[in-house]
Amino acid sequence: MYNKFTILIISILISNTVLAQTADSAKTLKEVAIIANKTFVQQKADRIIYNLQADPESKGNSVLGMMRKIPFITLDGSDNILLKGNAGFKVLINGKSSSMVNGNLTAILRSMPASTIQKIEVITVPPAKYDAEGLAGIINIITDRKVNEGYNGTLNVNEGFPAGGPGAGGSFTAKLGKLGVSAFAGVSIYYSPQTSFTNTRTGTDTTNLQQSGLATSKNTNGYFGTQLSYEIDSLNLLSAQFNINGTRANGNSNLSSVTSSQQYDLLNHNTSHSYGIDAAINYQLGFKSSKSRFLTFSYMYSTNPGNQNANINISKAVNFNTPDYNQNAHQSFKEHTFQMDFVTSVKALNIEAGVKGILRKNTSDFHYNSFNNGKFELNTALSDLYTNTQQVFSAYNSYQLSLKSWNISAGIRLEQTVIKADFISSAAVANQNYLNVIPSIAVGKNFNDQSNINFGFTQRMRRPGINRLNPYADRSNPDIESTGNPYLRPVLLNDIQAGYSSNKKLSLNIGLDYSFMNNLDLKVVNFDPVTKITRTSYANVGKAKSLGSNFNIGYPLTKWYNAGLNGNVMYLWLNDGMAISNNCWMYSLALSNAFQLNKGWRINAELNVISHRPNGLQGTSNGRISTAFGLNKELVKNKLSVAGSIKNPFTKYRDNRNQTFGPNFQQFSTSRDYFRSFNLSLNYNFGGLRDGINKSRREIRNDDLSN
Repeated sequence: MYNKFTILIISILISNTVLAQTADSAKTLKEVAIIANKTFVQQKADRIIYNLQADPESKGNSVLGMMRKIPFITLDGSDNILLKGNAGFKVLINGKSSSMVNGNLTAILRSMPASTIQKIEVITVPPAKYDAEGLAGIINIITDRKVNEGYNGTLNVNEGFPAGGPGAGGSFTAKLGKLGVSAFAGVSIYYSPQTSFTNTRTGTDTTNLQQSGLATSKNTNGYFGTQLSYEIDSLNLLSAQFNINGTRANGNSNLSSVTSSQQYDLLNHNTSHSYGIDAAINYQLGFKSSKSRFLTFSYMYSTNPGNQNANINISKAVNFNTPDYNQNAHQSFKEHTFQMDFVTSVKALNIEAGVKGILRKNTSDFHYNSFNNGKFELNTALSDLYTNTQQVFSAYNSYQLSLKSWNISAGIRLEQTVIKADFISSAAVANQNYLNVIPSIAVGKNFNDQSNINFGFTQRMRRPGINRLNPYADRSNPDIESTGNPYLRPVLLNDIQAGYSSNKKLSLNIGLDYSFMNNLDLKVVNFDPVTKITRTSYANVGKAKSLGSNFNIGYPLTKWYNAGLNGNVMYLWLNDGMAISNNCWMYSLALSNAFQLNKGWRINAELNVISHRPNGLQGTSNGRISTAFGLNKELVKNKLSVAGSIKNPFTKYRDNRNQTFGPNFQQFSTSRDYFRSFNLSLNYNFGGLRDGINKSRREIRNDDLSN
């Protein structure tokens, strides 16, 4: 298999080189795009681009808060991002994977000021140059801005209460001669004041469960990223990037648990911390014979270690013999990536090809310690050391053709994956080896009336990441456990889509989407009537298909009032191929209203409606209706602005309700969150720039692991 794979890679590179050499004259492929001035949307055949800097609301909002306005993106009832109604997608920073968004995505985007971000790309038909990961597509957050001699930057400070906390962020770009530098950074503290939660379980046996408690938490995030570029001469370019991030969380909860046969009280103090580092270097070689021909060599190193600790104290126990215990888990992730890319054009045809190798190692060392004889002792039966090594070898070839009003992109990607998992205590081994061929095609047609249509087909993968594979069992609630499954296999999705975009007075973007997949890795919940414990894990048991529509509408009702609507409607068929099904309609609507007043004042009002939706094969989560009102003032034109907002002024708390069902039980969980919050933000822009920093045309994008 490896010999055939190597021969195929060499054949692709040779064929592209021959095509490049036969060109009499090469010219850069031109992009035809439609820009909607009122909704800040740019439509291409394979993606939507939202210009955050053009939206005044970005000066007083977080990146997470702005996501509701972006086509194809919605948020569920817990502020988790969905792309085309799907939680399976990949997030990139400046076209590259980063550890800062591979962990707690919601927390990071909540802490990131939108004013430090230039634009967000929603890539619904990713070209073959991207890794196959991301079932619904890719969200690319772009911080870069174009510069020449000089510097420019943005600073933002903000405060949120009672839920939330202080935060600050900024971005900076400068160029001096052949050297260019861009950076972005931020830090935030998020407080979750004390709220309540309940768990209820009923079943065919007589041991029903009633739990109630209180919880509070504090989360601190910080991140820094930079890119460097040095233009050696007109044909040689060096670039590099370095990202670092860290997060620390502390939480306390108390729990009272009662069944017909036992009861106990529990105190849980939990902490966790992690940090991530990404470092990469790229060398780009140009050719005198063609300004559009480049050969790029890249290397990237990533690491993302973390620790989780929970100290559990048991009291008032009746027929409950579990002593005090603590759990701690150390998880590490290391990755080396090597990549080579070749880009050229032959008249109106742009050609791309490349090869890539990713070498990963994941480890998880988890311990369970019971309090006996006046000290904590290791319970070896509930502890283990797990190691997972993964090698991904890939090659791609893609073509983009621009013909007046037509844009066509087509390509194919091959990915060979080799996985070996070892359990030290049990000496068990889980090996996997699979080859995937991933096609993609996108076609766009532009019309003279500033409208266009597009069609696309692609296959996408979800290769399970360490969070789903890790066999660490979280026993912080003795009656409800959760763990990963190291035997999970990847999921393959087929996606067919069509879209229409218009940029008249009414700005309109509509997409239709049909997708289907087998072997879907879903949460599986089982209740053991002997131990009286509910256990949650993952398994490749699901079959799913969906048919839906995404829409984004903007209309200037008057010179001073603009209205917008963003959302989706989808029907989901979800089953295990046998007895369990969880089919349902889902919808999400975000209505935005912007009032531009005199002397730099602006008022924003939002209404968001989210339906209930499945939380797996065996459950549902409730929907939500939320409101937000904001006011911002430009104190110094294009320099200094201040903003304030109130979210959900009519509702202090929101209950998150989850229902789970199985053959012999039903379980209901409710957690209460602060829903009403206030936010203040101050934003300052400084400096001035005139052109763009040179970057390598191809850089490493490790986008093959799921969230």
